[in-house]
Amino acid sequence: MDKDTDAARFDFACALIRQAGDLTMGYFRNLDTLAVEQKGINDVASEADMETEKLIRRKLREAWPDDGFVGEETGAAEPASGQGAWVVDPIDGTACFVKGMSGWSISIAYFRGGEVELGLVFDPVHDELFAARRGQSATLNGDPIRCGDDKDFTSNLTGLGASHRTTPEVISVFMVRLLAAGGMFLRNGSCALSMAYVACGRLNGYYEAHINSWDAFAGYLLVRQAGGWTNDFLTEKALLDGNEIAVSAPGIGPQMQALVNGD
Repeated sequence: MDKDTDAARFDFACALIRQAGDLTMGYFRNLDTLAVEQKGINDVASEADMETEKLIRRKLREAWPDDGFVGEETGAAEPASGQGAWVVDPIDGTACFVKGMSGWSISIAYFRGGEVELGLVFDPVHDELFAARRGQSATLNGDPIRCGDDKDFTSNLTGLGASHRTTPEVISVFMVRLLAAGGMFLRNGSCALSMAYVACGRLNGYYEAHINSWDAFAGYLLVRQAGGWTNDFLTEKALLDGNEIAVSAPGIGPQMQALVNGD
């Protein structure tokens, strides 16, 4: 694949995700008029989610009509052989968004041939754009970032995600293991943003027993390009079915794997 074409995709996506951020912030400043619906247990969607994804999808289709699209709100289809696909969560952390809290983000990734080629996570509240291309440095607002130099779990927080797609027991077992290792967990609304924080050293790791591709692909690439450790998240079915995700600073990768496996 032409590297110049992916560079153009990257530049386009960086501009588009900021445009999407302007749209979401318009809704965020007027939450009293926002339409919200319940999708499941502690799982909500809003007018802002839908309209933001429609904007992103329309702009990508206009610019890259031959690319596939996998979105949380407007549907997904398996890409054709050799076809790349944009993987989008318009608001990762809607539960926080609709209550006027930070801890949400916009996530856009480009996936092709079993690899995440581009990954962007934008936090409009704090104007922070985390971005990466496979094979290049991860950045925060254009400046290179790296994972932390943690050697164990005792000096920094570990991000933890949870949903009702898994059992309470699965989540609590990891929490107990982490605490026994001297760690402490942090839970915010956005898997994508939590993994971006791992990429820049604000967190030492992140774990979630099941996460969808649109929540995780961009953050996964950010951690990898920031020198971090990742589990085998990109299995054959990860794009449409999701998977277990674990990422960390490089120095505690084996320890994170041990917490996940119970070794």
